[in-house]
Amino acid sequence: MGFALTCIDQDNIRQSAGTLAFDLIKLYKGNESGQIPGVLPGPPPEGPYFWWQGGAMMATYIDYWRWTGDSTYNRLVAQGMLHQVGENINYMPNNHTLSLGNDDQGFWGMAALLAAENQFPDPPSDQPQWLELAQAVWATQADPSRHDEACNGGLRWQIPFANTGYDYKNTISNGIFFNMGARLARYTGNDTYAQRAEDSWNWIWGVKYIDHETWSVYDGSHVQNNCTVLVKTTYSYNAAILAQGAAYMYNYVSFVDVRSKYSQANQNRNCSQTNGEERWKSRLDSLLDNIFKTFFHKGAAFEVACEQDNGQGTCNRDMNMYKGFLHRWLAVTSQVAPYTQDKILPMLRKSAETAVKQCTGGESGRQCGLYWTFGRYVDPAVAGTSGAGEVMNVLAAVSALLVNEAKVPVTNTTGGTSKGNPNAGGKDNGERPLKPITAADKAGAAIITIILLAAISGLFIWMTVF
Repeated sequence: MGFALTCIDQDNIRQSAGTLAFDLIKLYKGNESGQIPGVLPGPPPEGPYFWWQGGAMMATYIDYWRWTGDSTYNRLVAQGMLHQVGENINYMPNNHTLSLGNDDQGFWGMAALLAAENQFPDPPSDQPQWLELAQAVWATQADPSRHDEACNGGLRWQIPFANTGYDYKNTISNGIFFNMGARLARYTGNDTYAQRAEDSWNWIWGVKYIDHETWSVYDGSHVQNNCTVLVKTTYSYNAAILAQGAAYMYNYVSFVDVRSKYSQANQNRNCSQTNGEERWKSRLDSLLDNIFKTFFHKGAAFEVACEQDNGQGTCNRDMNMYKGFLHRWLAVTSQVAPYTQDKILPMLRKSAETAVKQCTGGESGRQCGLYWTFGRYVDPAVAGTSGAGEVMNVLAAVSALLVNEAKVPVTNTTGGTSKGNPNAGGKDNGERPLKPITAADKAGAAIITIILLAAISGLFIWMTVF
């Protein structure tokens, strides 16, 4: 049977969220014998999901835990996140190099940072810690080797130069870097993170990935044209990642103990401490106004680039997860910039109510589809989508209704316990050095050469005699 969500009934919200969390975990195989912890089945053609989507799922369950209080899945989340850290402990596992983007790495880094901010149980002391992992991801992306002269700076989409998409500099990669910098500044009190976040924002603004008139957020551009020919497709997660980052910067500069140093560091930019706070508030307000205008339709989250009102669309396995990010990131925005609550929370509430109404499919009678405004269930198999994104979206939307009952994300001075390492990470471009040639390799090559020469000589003699 389907859901009967009553938003004023907190117990009902928890029950509905719990059911959605249970349905989502059934699509995850990482806790089964012989399977890989942390990832959904894939990547294609082995399964429909990419590596980064496992990180997005882990973060969704962390938010679910902190908003509902249900710790049922915490062990699986910790297991998955620690399993995927990679050989250099920076969320760049070798077996995913062929599809490794700055955004892919960033989604895992944001999951680790979310764990630190929300007092998710710390790993054993002999394992990497959540803050350390987030710092490692940020540091690899902050290294000058990732920010070349093309387009006057900015992160590329892909990390290894041989990957398709290396010539593209997109908003989500740079937006995640900006977002993590703002959050690390708030958590650690280290102004270096804030300065790099400001620089990243200035680059995004300078290449006009944010429209200077409408505040629409565009997808990116190619380096061949020096990022001057914009791909003007608008996705909700691009706008939401920037809005949440702006909210964290607003929160950071609002604290008296950091205002003075932030102002001093920005004197060459003509920014007083008051103007710094007002500037980030203005940016956040402008982004939110555009988000509500563009990505909410008939009261519900709507992925305008690929979704239609008639229950059809062109959303792919990436895009069909964006609504959940929109809900989760806006909910946190309302916490760290509390003045936005009256604007954000009613919209999220109505959107969640619309979302659950179409979760009436499948044998369970509660499977969710992608098209919330259509008013009835559309089977993901018919829609050409994948399933996990649809239920993850609704899980995010429903559990986020409890955001006001949850603690505001902490810092290392307000209850944060995660241990950091500012020297974690570092230069890593995803290019794996060739294995050194050993004496055994040389001996083996010599033997193969002798065998080939003998075979060729024998063939020559045979042809000559016969």
